[in-house]
Amino acid sequence: MPRSIVTVKVQREDFDIGAELAAMSDGDPQVGGVASFTGLVREMVPDAAAADGAPSSMTLEHYPGMTEKQLAAISEEAMRRWPLSRALIIHRYGKLLPGDRIVLVATASAHREAALQSCAFLIDWLKTKAPFWKLEDDGRTQNWVEAKDSDDQAAQRWQR
Repeated sequence: MPRSIVTVKVQREDFDIGAELAAMSDGDPQVGGVASFTGLVREMVPDAAAADGAPSSMTLEHYPGMTEKQLAAISEEAMRRWPLSRALIIHRYGKLLPGDRIVLVATASAHREAALQSCAFLIDWLKTKAPFWKLEDDGRTQNWVEAKDSDDQAAQRWQR
């Protein structure tokens, strides 16, 4: 069996979902399932156009080096908990507009249940443990996004 592979990318540029997911099983005939989640920027206000006609946006900031290290640690924890052959986290930073891709999380395993559970785990822990800061701008106001209790509750289900 090929060795387990963890891939973490923190980048400004967009990513190709199809190519990334195809690589999750490439060369490994033991992979029986690939689970994935793609996060997108959604409109922050019901009326999409701001007063000046500019669309709303989100700016993601991170601490280079620390962010990658934390995402790798989260991925390694998933590898310890489930029999995975691969884990992937791609997270973007910079200014993003509604409809832009923010994050891709994917896991590959011989069994679908391990792939599905580990993918959910990665998303839940990423939302609460990854050092990203989000600034929402609706064209009139800018607000730093606070942590949500619902995200903390979702992550708690994975506590050992």
